[in-house]
Amino acid sequence: MPAQFETVLTTMLNTAAQGVGLVVLSAQAGTDFNNNPTAKFRLGLSADAPAERTLQLELSDAFNFEKPELLPEITTHLREAARRLKNPQPDTYVTLAGLPVRFSGFGWPFHRSTSGADTHIVHGIVHLEDGQSSPLHAKISASMTVTFAEIVPAPEQPYAETFIYNAIRKTLDWGQLELLKSGNRQPVPVTTRFYSRWQKKFFFADTTDASRMDYLALKVYWLSGVLGGNQPVWISDPRDAQYLNTTAEELARMAADLSRQGILSLTEDAAAPTPALLARGEQYHAKLAEALAFTKPEFNEEMRQGHTNM
Repeated sequence: MPAQFETVLTTMLNTAAQGVGLVVLSAQAGTDFNNNPTAKFRLGLSADAPAERTLQLELSDAFNFEKPELLPEITTHLREAARRLKNPQPDTYVTLAGLPVRFSGFGWPFHRSTSGADTHIVHGIVHLEDGQSSPLHAKISASMTVTFAEIVPAPEQPYAETFIYNAIRKTLDWGQLELLKSGNRQPVPVTTRFYSRWQKKFFFADTTDASRMDYLALKVYWLSGVLGGNQPVWISDPRDAQYLNTTAEELARMAADLSRQGILSLTEDAAAPTPALLARGEQYHAKLAEALAFTKPEFNEEMRQGHTNM
């Protein structure tokens, strides 16, 4: 880490990272959407971690997360990120609809909308990761209402990344984001429809044991079998648990059931595909094609080709 960038924030982050087994590989000054100063960190599990197994964290330069109401959540975020870094592609997830997608380029923290709307915005990109170097992607503009922002401890990456990623996955499931070779930013409204104030929890999908087991098999097929060279992936990721409206413990239980059925090869909390799961490849590729077709707005195909007088 450059000595000239040793600030109070970098010292705090070094301490927090060491507590969960992470190493701060680099730190540098940055700016947010409004050119306010930020601190950008690159973290890994070891000093020689390859680039694809590192975590980028960007925080407002003056952010103090050592307050009692903020420290536990950033510690949890870093601990979960450290476990996710053991996956072959830590930034890649699957959707219930059947899309393997990778998140990148998110510009934290949130910034206020410049269009006059009373919302907080974060920009990023979601890429289709089908193992064929697909060019399809969607540029994202995720907007958080002022009402929703009251729920979030801080408008910073560790406190919002999970629900933003899950809102994007849910919006893909609804067919309300289109994966394209190029295009403008597409909106992802994040409102209180995704959160119960009474239960103080997020809701993104109504799932059953059967649909969650189908999801886990799908996840392991894509993230390990297709994209990860059969390296094991974390099976009980709390980020997936939130998306599926369940718990990490329940995901572990279901993975054990799939292992007994010969679908997964399970070692502690990580799973790789068995030949029986890999044999479902044609089914899962058909599911991906169906999910992609669902995201294409058939009602305006002529407009998509530029055949319009509007």
